[in-house]
Amino acid sequence: MPQSNSANSVGVITPQIAKFDEPLTLVSGKTLASYELTYESYGELNADKSNAILICHALSGHHHAAGFHDGDKRPGWWDACIGPGKVIDTNKFFVLSVNNLGGCHGSTGPTTTNPETGQPYGSDFPMVRVRDWVESQARLADRLGIDKFAAVIGGSLGGMQALRWSIQYPERLHYSVVIASAPKLSAQNIAFNEVARNAIMKDPEFHDGHYIVKNAIPKTGLMTARMLAHLTYLSDDAMGEKFGRDMKSDEVKYNYSPEFQVESYLHYQGEKFSTSFDANTYLLMTKALDYFDPAQYYDHDLAKCLDEATCKFLVVSFTTDWRFSPQRSEEIVDALIEADKDVTYARIESEKGHDAFLIPIPRYINVFGAYMNRVAQELKL
Repeated sequence: MPQSNSANSVGVITPQIAKFDEPLTLVSGKTLASYELTYESYGELNADKSNAILICHALSGHHHAAGFHDGDKRPGWWDACIGPGKVIDTNKFFVLSVNNLGGCHGSTGPTTTNPETGQPYGSDFPMVRVRDWVESQARLADRLGIDKFAAVIGGSLGGMQALRWSIQYPERLHYSVVIASAPKLSAQNIAFNEVARNAIMKDPEFHDGHYIVKNAIPKTGLMTARMLAHLTYLSDDAMGEKFGRDMKSDEVKYNYSPEFQVESYLHYQGEKFSTSFDANTYLLMTKALDYFDPAQYYDHDLAKCLDEATCKFLVVSFTTDWRFSPQRSEEIVDALIEADKDVTYARIESEKGHDAFLIPIPRYINVFGAYMNRVAQELKL
């Protein structure tokens, strides 16, 4: 992701923490007696609080979507799209980005202290579902006095949250923007997630999920999980363009150390991830992905499920995304049309695979930006 310059950056951002003492009963039946949500905001909330945008993050994402933390050289993960004059224009919108419950970047999750034991939750942290995230986000909106979002926006797992918002709180958003997402995971995607979880849980340093108290990290398992996932985020064309069959040196070593550039890249990504992300959080997030299927409560009829929605929709897919292929987005579009909803759909040509939703591809930016201008104009912001 390109770095921002000061002219179009939201600048240095300090995360905020909202503490909730009222219990949150999760879909699993478990209850969090209290919890915290870490979030960031960009832009100014207008007088009638009608210009708020909620950004929902993907599996390994977090609240830091734009701007810089003090001392950082790289901006937030969606800085290309959030800021003054950008697609999500902070001159018009107040943008809210939240670290989901169960996360490992400040919100209550496996790495935080369980008040019942005085030790980190670890694997005792209850499983969460997308509906639980939406409920906690709605409570944060209540805390901030936001009755209705101008739009709820997300890519990948974030897109599932944006879709769930339209069903769970139809009266609380004007627009839902669902990017590179799906109405539920395919069997293949569930299988990828299970292989990743198995790698983590079979790591000798996993200690049944209580590795923090053992002063350990299931690093090998987490590296393997990330390497596998990263393969699914890039297209064959993108990997070929980036690495081809290039080797690190001209000399063949005849051993099992990384010799091809693509091998080194995967090891680098896995190593970096294993020191910045929590293994239990990875397990929780992938399970939330697996469980997501809002139509299951409507006789597996997606159109009937989406009949609950009252907002307008933008759905975006990318041609070489095989993790969440365009056909999966088109299932959502077809169901919205059957339910007689206002939906705009764009299928973007890209060689970047699933990661394309994070990249400022010109046609993607033009389509997304035009739609957000429509949001601002129709809401008179």
